[in-house]
Amino acid sequence: MGARERFDQRRSGSRHQPVEWSDLRNMEDESDLSGATPRRRPKQDVLEIGGRKLKPSTLMMGHGYDPALSEGSLKAPIFLTSTFVFENAAAGKRHFEGVTGKRPGGAEGLVYSRFNGPNQEILEDRLSLWEDAEDALSFSSGMSAIATLLLTFVQPGDVIVHSGPLYAATETLIGRILGKFGVKWLDFPAGATRGEIEAVMDRARSLGRVSLIYLESPANPTNALVDVEAVAAARDALFGEERPPIAIDNTFLGPLWSKPLEHGADLSVYSLTKYAGGHSDLVAGGVVGSKALINPIRMMRNTIGTITDPNSAWMLLRSLETLELRMSRAGENAARVCAFFRDHPTVESVGYLGFLEDGRQADIYRRHCTGAGSTFSLYLKGGEREAFAFLDTLKIAKLAVSLGGTETLASAPAAMTHLSVPDERKAALGISDNLVRISIGVEDPDDLIADFEQALAAI
Repeated sequence: MGARERFDQRRSGSRHQPVEWSDLRNMEDESDLSGATPRRRPKQDVLEIGGRKLKPSTLMMGHGYDPALSEGSLKAPIFLTSTFVFENAAAGKRHFEGVTGKRPGGAEGLVYSRFNGPNQEILEDRLSLWEDAEDALSFSSGMSAIATLLLTFVQPGDVIVHSGPLYAATETLIGRILGKFGVKWLDFPAGATRGEIEAVMDRARSLGRVSLIYLESPANPTNALVDVEAVAAARDALFGEERPPIAIDNTFLGPLWSKPLEHGADLSVYSLTKYAGGHSDLVAGGVVGSKALINPIRMMRNTIGTITDPNSAWMLLRSLETLELRMSRAGENAARVCAFFRDHPTVESVGYLGFLEDGRQADIYRRHCTGAGSTFSLYLKGGEREAFAFLDTLKIAKLAVSLGGTETLASAPAAMTHLSVPDERKAALGISDNLVRISIGVEDPDDLIADFEQALAAI
């Protein structure tokens, strides 16, 4: 088989397809137009051996990619092209017959890189494995993933119920941007009980159609956990068959230490910039979940063009191969660093999940999480002056926003990422001037402790 034949085989077997604006307007009635078509490839993916289901860490090395389609290249090439060639005019017509619904079954193949591409498709195949999800989508950033999700499900006049706090940009998008279009919101604190959650949902129903329940757990930057099972139970009790989907930002602990789809969430959202990318050298986002919910999000993504680019998708394929190793090492480092912080006289408290022993947060942690993660909140004795003195004296840890990279990062949320949040809301959510958010990397843990010790001495 020559190069052209292999390329055409990949193109004709693509599982994703573009959707026109006319289809987007009818997404509720014609969602079958975006139905996924399995890709045809000479070599079938191996998902189990001798009845043993292979782990995601193993499948990251080759799932979704056949070297025979790319000249035998061990790793997938980067497909830097804006458009894809049809075999003939009839094939082009057939494709768009599927797109527009004139022919049932949807559309096969690659046509234009705003809709899909080989690198993005392989990435999405592998992203879905970590949470055993039916399907996945990749985006140009975490916020473009969140924005596309919200635009898919929320209409003017609708109500969003969400946990608090959320990442500041997410709160801005919901409260200020969607608020311009008459969208309202009500929230409950991250650690709320089922009764408290139900009360907020019931109030929300009186304000309009509740079209989405949006969660973030652990919350950024306080590390407070949301009881996803309680949220799902409250939603099911109040809404019955007209249930709004539950989406959750799983960036802090996912996909290794938290799998919210197992606890009642419908969609799991990621800033792939963080742990999935893991090297602080790309920006991307992802959503995983059921095909029924992923398909309308894909239709919106196809229209507004928020797909990740081929180069970032290729870099993420590289990163996913070491995700378990990186997160495991960072988690081990964080446990040692937090043990040091907990006993230091200049530290007021440490918001580290591994320290939870009793109470509601500990109960949520035991039911929902398999690890404490490597990002935590450090509350110093004092205020902004002490926090800034600590940050300015660090030598190994970098003073920067973001998290989940190979290097250790530290920042002051109240003065940086959450500066736009009103002071009264910051106070209610525990985002105080003495809060430092730290994301531990994969450096030597004793070196990190030495750095933190000298920085605390400078306060």
